[in-house]
Amino acid sequence: MKIIMMLSLVICFISAAHAAQGNAVYYDPPYTKSACYGNHDNGQMNTGVSDELWDGGRACGRSYKVQCVRAANLAPHPCHDGASVTVKVVDYCAKPCDGVLNLAKDAFAVIADTKAGNVVVDYTPV
Repeated sequence: MKIIMMLSLVICFISAAHAAQGNAVYYDPPYTKSACYGNHDNGQMNTGVSDELWDGGRACGRSYKVQCVRAANLAPHPCHDGASVTVKVVDYCAKPCDGVLNLAKDAFAVIADTKAGNVVVDYTPV
């Protein structure tokens, strides 16, 4: 039993070590125009990324698991406890981008109250 508990703790620490943290904001539909895929319909669970992740356009198609950590402003209790969403990079969020991730509104709503508008998130490549 002790071995299983120790293994579980190690797995948790490894997962946490790979997560990065930054701000996430959202944009409203329609989600059809993007720097990666032009006017193609990219669905609802997608994101634009800032210079921090853009990597000269090589970020296109990458996926991230995103989870809300806390408010980035004065919004009280913006996070949906334990919720996470997996999003695909389909766009570039040009300066002055307010977040590392610019989530589609539908994706943002899975992890946080849209009234918050800006939250701190953990994001991990998947």
